[in-house]
Amino acid sequence: MITFDDVVKVYPGGSTAVDHLSVELPTGKLTALVGPSGCGKTTSLRMINRMVSPTSGRVLVDGQDIATQDEATLRRGIGYVIQSAGLFPHRTVLDNVATVPVLLGKSRKEARTAALGLLERVGLAPEFAKRYPAQLSGGQQQRVGVARALAADPPIMLMDEPFSAVDPVVRGQLHAEFLRLQQDLGKTIALVTHDIDEAIKLGDRVAVFRQGGVLAQFGTPQELLEKPADDFVAEFVGRDRGLRSLSFDSAAALPVRPVAEEPSLLLDDAGRPVGWKDAGDLGGVFRVTDSLRVVTDLAITSPVGIAVRVDESGRADGVVRHHDLVDHLLERRR
Repeated sequence: MITFDDVVKVYPGGSTAVDHLSVELPTGKLTALVGPSGCGKTTSLRMINRMVSPTSGRVLVDGQDIATQDEATLRRGIGYVIQSAGLFPHRTVLDNVATVPVLLGKSRKEARTAALGLLERVGLAPEFAKRYPAQLSGGQQQRVGVARALAADPPIMLMDEPFSAVDPVVRGQLHAEFLRLQQDLGKTIALVTHDIDEAIKLGDRVAVFRQGGVLAQFGTPQELLEKPADDFVAEFVGRDRGLRSLSFDSAAALPVRPVAEEPSLLLDDAGRPVGWKDAGDLGGVFRVTDSLRVVTDLAITSPVGIAVRVDESGRADGVVRHHDLVDHLLERRR
């Protein structure tokens, strides 16, 4: 657990970057620090590995004040990923990832073997190992940066705008890859982002900062969306927070009608949906494990206002009509 205990940071000249911050970042979870530019989120992040020292207050890791620890020892247990990946341009991808394990005493052979495994885990094929950073795309460089941060198997990872330098499609791919990794590894992660959608998608907890380094609200993404603490949080989270909050509710409880009740649904010989008799394209399908937001979007975009559910083999096993969905959403609010 990472604890900020009444932490204040005032820079020379009197500018307050962090104002009496008290919050606990839970072990094994990802906490997203989000807010407008200049709100103190990056300063807070950098205080965790002592790149910045607080003016007053304490930062603790598992109950121990980090000010009492040796800086080098502290940082060996903390991975650090920055926006531009920060790779060594004169080293291959493999040696970039192997750098920290070699410094910690592993043989170069051991470190490189482990590095290959890490590259695979972040979605890079073995042929990338011999390339140099300049030969990679922005998204590939970010994957290498994550692999390098994981190389020493640190219990804590700090990530400062790690995905902001790549285009939206690549960012989505990186998000999916990172969520898969975190599910497997269970690291304690503090991630800084200016993007509330990214914070809500990736964070187990979200800390929203306002100007002046004040913590406006701390909670789960669903709590922020459904119960914003004040007008600032509500505006920052966005007017469509009600729709986005559906991402955290399962579609399993939806009233699903039998496929036979929709004769206009066209199926192939295997029972897979292919379209509608008088409306053309199907418009997408959902599974029982999907969220209410997915089903709502499908019903809205469907040419007939109906979302089709499929089983694991892709066969249609039910339909949700838009009015049934609306009734369910109204019941959910009661």
